[in-house]
Amino acid sequence: MTLADESAIDKKLLAKLRERFSRMMSALFKEDGAQLRIEILNEPEITDFIDTHTEILSSPLQESGMSELMKTRLTESNYIFSGIKTFHELNEAFPSLLDEKGERKPFEQFLNDVQKIDKTYNGNYLRAEYNFAQASAGMAEKWEQFTEDGDDYLLQYRTANDSKVRPEHAGLHGITLPAEDNFWDEYFPPNGWNCRCTVVQVLKSRYEQTPHNEAMERGQQVLQTDKQKMFRFNPGKTGSSFPAHNPYTISRCTTCDLAKLNLASGVTDNELCAACQLVRQCYEGKTRKSEQRRIEENRKQYDRLSKDKRYKDVEFDPKTGALKATHIGHNEGKDEGFRLEKKLVDSLYACGHSVILCDESKKGKDGNKLPSLDMVLDGVRMDIKSITKNKAFYGGAIRDKNRQLAKYNARSDVHEKANTICLYFDDPTMFSPEKIRKGYEYMRGNTTKESPLRHILCVINSAKGLEMKTYDFK
Repeated sequence: MTLADESAIDKKLLAKLRERFSRMMSALFKEDGAQLRIEILNEPEITDFIDTHTEILSSPLQESGMSELMKTRLTESNYIFSGIKTFHELNEAFPSLLDEKGERKPFEQFLNDVQKIDKTYNGNYLRAEYNFAQASAGMAEKWEQFTEDGDDYLLQYRTANDSKVRPEHAGLHGITLPAEDNFWDEYFPPNGWNCRCTVVQVLKSRYEQTPHNEAMERGQQVLQTDKQKMFRFNPGKTGSSFPAHNPYTISRCTTCDLAKLNLASGVTDNELCAACQLVRQCYEGKTRKSEQRRIEENRKQYDRLSKDKRYKDVEFDPKTGALKATHIGHNEGKDEGFRLEKKLVDSLYACGHSVILCDESKKGKDGNKLPSLDMVLDGVRMDIKSITKNKAFYGGAIRDKNRQLAKYNARSDVHEKANTICLYFDDPTMFSPEKIRKGYEYMRGNTTKESPLRHILCVINSAKGLEMKTYDFK
């Protein structure tokens, strides 16, 4: 597992965070009283800082092939972590408002004095936190893959196997157990700051299973200190980037049903609980506002499309914000491909998405039909391919859709280039993440020109309902 230094974090985001820190300190400077108000977390300057810090921690998620649900859960975890960390920064900076005589400092002096807090929290600490969030995202994605691949495999703990491996982590190397063993609840990587350990699938027929009691004893021996114990969690099972007990929280947070977080050193429990609840309310409020905006935008689009004679079958659900419509120039038929396309559209609509089937009848000056794409899903234009034959990987389908993107983008009337395809798996047994990755690699190896394809959306009609997984490629 590759670790990052500060240079791996987007420089624009880092500059934005430092600018937001100065603005946050400006808001703190306006505070009166002998104690920091917890409600300051609601101030725009502070929420902007938390948003930017969350954006940095969540940036590795953009290139992940995990489900959208997992991305959402990890983003929320990053936001809560960022909010509690921010409250720590504010508490540490608050005493700097006064000089040795108890008098208020000039703002320039105050801002200069708190720069060491910025350097510590948003420099040194942030690098390790970014690495940890990146590792958690990678392992959460792996966990989703493991749970999809059935019972033919065992999971095996592996270190980076070099001179930098910590002795305590080396003690876990080679432990081999089924995915359902609760060993993985506590000792699934990352198991510390800048941990490079991973877990891989191995065939049951080739590897001997480690006795459960032996595995647990080895885990307890190598991760026994209080600082090490906080990392006993599984990001894929908990849907969190950071353990509930981390440097900004206390051990009781792991048993808190309401928030799973509390404030740690320098802040009383009551203040921390209040801050934790407020941070969560801020996140819920942001999510609610975003959802309200989405529903309102889809309602406005429904009003336009329902009056446009070029569209038919226009429907809108005011509760979920779901929208669907079909351009009269969209190709239709009765074969299996069209049947599955309709099923996909109806399923996406039932899940609250906006799905518009596009015009495929437009002709060029030569009278021939122009290359087109099938749909606009939640504002993103893409082409659809229903997978109906189980193959070792789907290189041919991905290659053909990549060519379709290139032809569409070459149209003179296309100004916003498309880079996404949708693969629909009506039979969930035909889907696997490895088949998607191998298919993309096959396409790249058999394409001489630059490939426009950057995102593959897989929609799977699973027993749990409709699942959506996005795979992003550079």
